[in-house]
Amino acid sequence: MNAITGKHATVHRMVMDAHVCPYGVKAVDLLRRKGYTVDDRWLGTREQTEAFKAEHGVKTTPQVFIDGQRIGGYDDLRRHVGLTVRDPKATTYRPVIALFVMTGLMAAAASFAVFDTVLTVRAAEWFIAISMCVLAILKLQDIESFSSMFLGYDLLAQRWVPYSYIYPFAEALAGVLMLAGALTWLSVPVALFIGGIGAVSVFKAVYIDRRDIKCACVGGNSKVPLGFVSLTENLMMVGMALWMLTGASGHA
Repeated sequence: MNAITGKHATVHRMVMDAHVCPYGVKAVDLLRRKGYTVDDRWLGTREQTEAFKAEHGVKTTPQVFIDGQRIGGYDDLRRHVGLTVRDPKATTYRPVIALFVMTGLMAAAASFAVFDTVLTVRAAEWFIAISMCVLAILKLQDIESFSSMFLGYDLLAQRWVPYSYIYPFAEALAGVLMLAGALTWLSVPVALFIGGIGAVSVFKAVYIDRRDIKCACVGGNSKVPLGFVSLTENLMMVGMALWMLTGASGHA
């Protein structure tokens, strides 16, 4: 039997018509999965919530009590049961890994649909083109944040600020055209231009200046460190452009 089976927990959480606290839902779920019997108490109005916080001298809800002892909020509960708590300021490669895994699967699926196999040259081409499109989408979600972060290291943007706004649109254009195999005369020079400048900028910032900064590759406010992944993104664009110049693109 689980060592904590039979223990009792009480959760005070906001459940209102216009708002249900997601961390309260997570706290109740975590406690039940850990074998606790949960007394789930809802705070149905702002007045009830504020009165509860004043009574217990806390600033947030939910609040978890185990066997009468206050544990705290959801993060405190995770620590109490031995789970890790994500540091919102910590650097992570998770967004980039998730992106490339999904774009790789999408390219493989497209290749299978067209050629009945995932092992094709087109799958590799589609992977790069789709990745460029998705990366552009992430940048365009908040172009102001992207621009501010991009200006921290891109050599051309630092000399001509409008380039920091143009870049995501240029990446999107090149990605879409490469995905379609259309207007090579346009997609190739665009990819070579932005990829080449990007690669030089990242190499200088990371490997020459030894700067420890975040990458704008997956959009503004990213926690992805500038480095190998950023350099790879730009080299992929350059490589794809050079590959298309050879005229070999489009064969299975």
